[in-house]
Amino acid sequence: MTPPTTGIEQDIALLAARDHHEPHRVLGAHPDDGGTALRVWWPGATAVRAIVDGGTVVELPHRANGLWEARVEGELVSAYEIEVEHGGRTVRGRDPYSFLPTVGELDRHLMGEGRHQRLWERLGAHPREVDGAPGVAFSVWAPSARSVSVVGDWNDWDGRIHPMRSLGSSGVWELFVPGIADGAHYKYEIRGADGSLRLKADPLANAAETPPKTASVVFESLHRWRDDDWMARRPGRRPHAEPVSIYEVHLPSWRRVPEEGDRSLTYRELGEQLGDYAVDMGFTHVELLPVMAHPFAGSWGYQVTSYFAPTPTLGSPDDLREMVDRLHERGLGVILDWVPAHFPRDEFALARFDGTALYEHEDPRRGAHPDWGTLVFNYGRNEVRNFLVASALYWLREYHADGVRVDAVASMLYRDYSRAAGEWVPNEHGGREDLEAIAFLRELNEITHAEEPGVIMAAEESTAWPAVSRPTSAGGLGFDLKWNMGWMHDTLRYFELDPIHRRYHHDELTFSLVYAFTEQFVLPLSHDEVVHGKGSLLGKMPGDDWQKHANLRALYAYMWSHPGKKLLFMGCEIGQEQEWSHERSLDWHLLERPRHAGVQRLVRDINRTYRATPALWELDAEGAGFRWLVVDDRDANVVAYARFPASGAPLVAVLNLSPVPRSGYRLPLPRGGFWREALNTDAEEYGGAGIGNLGGVTAQETPWGGESWSAEVTLPPLAGLWLTADG
Repeated sequence: MTPPTTGIEQDIALLAARDHHEPHRVLGAHPDDGGTALRVWWPGATAVRAIVDGGTVVELPHRANGLWEARVEGELVSAYEIEVEHGGRTVRGRDPYSFLPTVGELDRHLMGEGRHQRLWERLGAHPREVDGAPGVAFSVWAPSARSVSVVGDWNDWDGRIHPMRSLGSSGVWELFVPGIADGAHYKYEIRGADGSLRLKADPLANAAETPPKTASVVFESLHRWRDDDWMARRPGRRPHAEPVSIYEVHLPSWRRVPEEGDRSLTYRELGEQLGDYAVDMGFTHVELLPVMAHPFAGSWGYQVTSYFAPTPTLGSPDDLREMVDRLHERGLGVILDWVPAHFPRDEFALARFDGTALYEHEDPRRGAHPDWGTLVFNYGRNEVRNFLVASALYWLREYHADGVRVDAVASMLYRDYSRAAGEWVPNEHGGREDLEAIAFLRELNEITHAEEPGVIMAAEESTAWPAVSRPTSAGGLGFDLKWNMGWMHDTLRYFELDPIHRRYHHDELTFSLVYAFTEQFVLPLSHDEVVHGKGSLLGKMPGDDWQKHANLRALYAYMWSHPGKKLLFMGCEIGQEQEWSHERSLDWHLLERPRHAGVQRLVRDINRTYRATPALWELDAEGAGFRWLVVDDRDANVVAYARFPASGAPLVAVLNLSPVPRSGYRLPLPRGGFWREALNTDAEEYGGAGIGNLGGVTAQETPWGGESWSAEVTLPPLAGLWLTADG
């Protein structure tokens, strides 16, 4: 039968086919020749009535296919309730089709321009009261959809019952549904441009259902923040000139509760236990592998399906807020890993959201990521850039995060990243640079720094792309910090060598200083170095058990004294023996062994000394803060260098990376006087042999190695010394 082409019959046919883009045009209360036509759409109902004029009950006869209609004489009915008998129960409340749009014209204009910096306050699901009626305002961007319905607990997930209205060229669909409470589960049923139906989670949902379930959840925060003083001080933070020592954590596997089925700690428990531990260990920040909702635990959070909702496996959104509050109470900054480079293909999430390549590129040479089997965001689309920038701002504002570490920046910068010839599309100039992604990253950093001053924007970027951590005004990408992947690769390759071979690879230890001041660097020993068959950091070290621990301690002395901020993955501070697995807890029982307890004690002391010594962080990105003292003693596997603050006393670091103790080693020093042994990784309390300099050495006015002063020192085997000058 051919559907009618005009009038109410056409509307009924389109509603029945779930193909109506403007249901408010026909549903609700409409003037009708001096009276009111009341139309309610509820397929499957057995009876529908309206309660008008303070109590008058009007029965609505069933017209066709789920449309119930009656005419009320007199003035236009503006406020009324409907009562529906459906599925053996009676539902009563205000008619969803009696309300004006909850997304305004200015909001839609800003979305279209990609400039709505509080996007999450308009799109998504928001409990609110409209015209005296409590309910939830739903809105979603799906510009190519033919129709959109909101489905959930309250309507038995029936996409016929609550079709949404299209707000014109903005591509936004909207509906206010009265009577829905906090905690309701929902999705959007979308008839795409191709005519097929898709059931999609809300891209702007602020809460998600626990995997393997995938619904979005209506959630209104009731958290009352207690970190006003912290947030008031944050705009004055200067990460370049402050100590930054980051403890990188995968929350579900940091510590588990074996007595309770080996469950992970909750957000609230982590706020206490992780907070106390990180403070005791001397870290300044914790960095969390992505907490954004992701149904596949094996992705560790890097395949995000909800950019505005935390994973519910550890608690509610307010539980995460409470965790951040507790970390701030302990003086810890919180950095969140964030993934704008790609997103997974899960049917319920962003992929082909409205039947088209909405968030991604249509062309797989641009839209498909070859490494991870994921999709690449279309950074050239205003609304997509807006979505991502708003996501970053959301975590900084709504969860008081103190920084964002942007994952996989290298894959964003180059169109040919991990692609062979013919598998990528050149830019408009014929080059390999992704100009849209570059513009997005600059916009991201400009907006976050303008809106949330004092936060850290860090880039995981592994190529030679210039000026990643320089201001956009100077042609840079605008990040505050860049992960120094070159330092990490060279350093680990050197330390993995048997010491007898290290003399042939000495340059791998020293090369990082050639470029150390070209960027504002973070030195990362991250989760990526202890997975996928790479073993643990301790397992990478050569030699017997004693030598492995000694090498690891020396590595930390080198890392913390080298220019750059610090990042250490959880478990590395206790000499974890097994490769990290997200499915089990760290091996805390290792601390019953003296050498592992010694490594932990060393990291605790090294952090405290680092934070108390401006020479180690004040001029991290300036050549004036560093000077080689011994750079070419490859035969002895020895290096030494001085670190300088803006004013005050320097620190000298000496590394003997051979298993041979060296007594009477003449060390150039930048000034005279007594040099205190501030750190010795061979100390007995760290698991070493206790070889050292009895507390310090006195510099003699004996020129050596280009310096006017020097001293004879004892260098323990496979160890690092830090010497600090008086005054």
